[in-house]
Amino acid sequence: MKKIAIIEDDPGLNAGIVLALKSQQFQFSQYYSLEEAKEVLKPPFPDLILLDINLPDGNGLDFLQKIRSRACVPVIIITANDQEMSQVTGLELGADDYIVKPFSLMVLRARISNALRKSGSALTFSSGDFLFDFENMQFYRKGQRLELSKTEQRLLRLLVEHRGMVVSREFLTDRIWTDGAEYVDENALSVTIKRLRDKLEEQPSAPRYIHTVYRQGYIWKEEET
Repeated sequence: MKKIAIIEDDPGLNAGIVLALKSQQFQFSQYYSLEEAKEVLKPPFPDLILLDINLPDGNGLDFLQKIRSRACVPVIIITANDQEMSQVTGLELGADDYIVKPFSLMVLRARISNALRKSGSALTFSSGDFLFDFENMQFYRKGQRLELSKTEQRLLRLLVEHRGMVVSREFLTDRIWTDGAEYVDENALSVTIKRLRDKLEEQPSAPRYIHTVYRQGYIWKEEET
């Protein structure tokens, strides 16, 4: 089930979007101001955000920049402002699409499906010191290229996709080693975790990103310096 966050101050439109898209496919979080919407800046992030530009307590474009500094979740801007410059600005700041009010809810549904399909086929993650382009297999830390093995890439992608959530060792092992091998050494995951930490962390002994959760698994969680 895909989680969609709606940030729209018009109660009628906010409710109308939920009604039009309501199905077993989507789960909704509704916000009517930027203050309320701060929840979407915390993991686990929604799968898609519908963001109005003109909100009672601020500009949605400023909020878009905050979203982009934390997550690569698809964002569709919804607004009454049909000026071309506003559309260009929104797209340059990282919006995935732009739809002008009044709009057809059928068209909105199609735009959402398209954005979710694109996000599922390719993943780029940018946060803090990191830029990970999984589609092109390019990984950077503080602008410096990182060389990751295919196994390390699979592990990193799983952790980033589930950031803020504890991912079990069993799940990671099953998803990383998919070559049909009947037996995978129980230390293989621990070794891969250590190698990845060594490449990502300045001080692997005090991890800031990949954390071990005792008897459960691992979690990608960025710690403040």
